[in-house]
Amino acid sequence: MKPAAYELVIFDCDGVLVDSEPLANRVLSECFQAAGFPITYETCVANMVGLSLPSCFKLAKEWYGREVPDDFFDVVQARTYQAIREELQPVPGVRAAIEAIPLPRCVASSSELDKIALSLNKTELAHLFGDKVFSARQVPRGKPFPDLFLFAARQMGIEADKCVVIEDSFYGAQAARAAGMSVLGYTGSGFARQLADAGAQVFDSMSALPGLLGFRA
Repeated sequence: MKPAAYELVIFDCDGVLVDSEPLANRVLSECFQAAGFPITYETCVANMVGLSLPSCFKLAKEWYGREVPDDFFDVVQARTYQAIREELQPVPGVRAAIEAIPLPRCVASSSELDKIALSLNKTELAHLFGDKVFSARQVPRGKPFPDLFLFAARQMGIEADKCVVIEDSFYGAQAARAAGMSVLGYTGSGFARQLADAGAQVFDSMSALPGLLGFRA
């Protein structure tokens, strides 16, 4: 499909709109280790970027044969929210890139709606999306399954093959392709090869995004 044929741009949040991946994986690895799971920051980055927290906990159970503590979700969320409030920044150039793309847009993220809202408000991006924000908590299965992106497209009233997804993770790119959508893979999180392997067209600067969609930055 040519760029001009797109009718909806679906943005992932973490690592695409906000520079949260280093922050979130630092907190997650620290929480895992405090709970007795020897999961490093590097392991979180390599295996968990793009997944929902419940999916991350499921991986930990598969690796170590035991459940995370009952309050683990709340502990991770509280520490992540604190870090977002204190440290979070937008991805460089993303605001100008969004403003240069005159197409309908929405957010579809593995994070919870409250966390997405906090992240977008903290980075002053919320006004660019309004209420067009969707979470994996609203569908049966998160990434790498296509449910979230298909749900977002339905809510926006756009056919899947007329959507393009902006992702930074292998799981997200897989989900977009499984949904029958085009995917542009932003390499800011360090997954250029994995994104390409998942069928994404990769790019390394948000200033390039409008041009990839056929618009002048």
